[in-house]
Amino acid sequence: MKGMLAEISMMVKEFGSAPTFEEMPRITLEDKGIAGPTAAHNIQEVHTPLNLAYLTFTTGSSAFQNIVGITYAELPRRVKASITVLERAGLKPGDTVVVTYPPLVNVFSGQAFKQYGLNWHFLVRSSRDAFLAALYDYQPKAVVGESSFIRASLEDAKHMGVAEELPQNLIILTAGTPLDLELLPIAKEVLNAEVHDLYGCQEFGWLCMDGVPVRDDLELVKLPNEKGGQDMYEMVVGGLPTGDSFPVTESGHVCNRAGKIITYRRERSYPENEVIVRATTLSSATTIGRVARSILRIKGRVVKVSPNVVTNSDHTILELRPDYITAGEQPGVVIEGPQKTQLFDDMVQAQLDYQQKAKADPTWTKRN
Repeated sequence: MKGMLAEISMMVKEFGSAPTFEEMPRITLEDKGIAGPTAAHNIQEVHTPLNLAYLTFTTGSSAFQNIVGITYAELPRRVKASITVLERAGLKPGDTVVVTYPPLVNVFSGQAFKQYGLNWHFLVRSSRDAFLAALYDYQPKAVVGESSFIRASLEDAKHMGVAEELPQNLIILTAGTPLDLELLPIAKEVLNAEVHDLYGCQEFGWLCMDGVPVRDDLELVKLPNEKGGQDMYEMVVGGLPTGDSFPVTESGHVCNRAGKIITYRRERSYPENEVIVRATTLSSATTIGRVARSILRIKGRVVKVSPNVVTNSDHTILELRPDYITAGEQPGVVIEGPQKTQLFDDMVQAQLDYQQKAKADPTWTKRN
């Protein structure tokens, strides 16, 4: 017996059905396309489930940062929306882009940049002088970054008398925070730049550019207006509420008068909407319940399944209803698929993929 265990010990070191630590697949910051410095993060390795394409984090603008999981099923539509942004901005394959804040690449996904054929660079340090140095060193066609940071950096360049050394005719894609309108004149003066306003989030990718949707599963849901102010509309993507609301005006977006969603005047939605699943294409109510839990865990959106949910439906039917605590009893808004529930249906597919192709570790077995 002792000889047999010695042989087993030798064999498991050489080969086996499960990987060693050195053999485990690794996705690095370089692989994700975000290998750049920030002053707000450390670099921490984690064990990431194989059913997720990658992990990222919310920005923490309204609450503590949450982990966001990106599934393989939702990635194609996310990449398609990003490519729509790049095409509308006028970027071409081979163009060079400076990204001021590396995690913004996760909203596109590095896959979108690679597929489009862009070359992108980060700042040596997350500072305004490093941004000006990057413009000088890389001579980019475009910049992706937060608008107030870019505005302050260009004002620095003007005050230091170095504006004439910076590249001209740039495309500036502002993202991450509401557009700083003071950027527009200084960007035109210093860089002769065209400014675009991107709205999106880590959970769902890019949704609007200059007030025009970049996905075809967006819905605007009017919020109650009890105080008589300007009407606000919550943006819903694929049946899932973003938690952000905007005015919609015929006068149009400052960057594109054809864009009616004024994304630089966003507010947090109140009351918050919950999603109720009324009908599903799935045959199992148990599986749709798992979808609801998965969405809560990796997207932070509350999804509940009606006790009378219809299974085997030819399309998904969702109802958005304000939560009772903040809004009391109010009528809901029905969103019907297949077009307007695409993101939700992608999450359904992700759950099915997980159940059918689950990657289990034999050393960690749960008993039901």
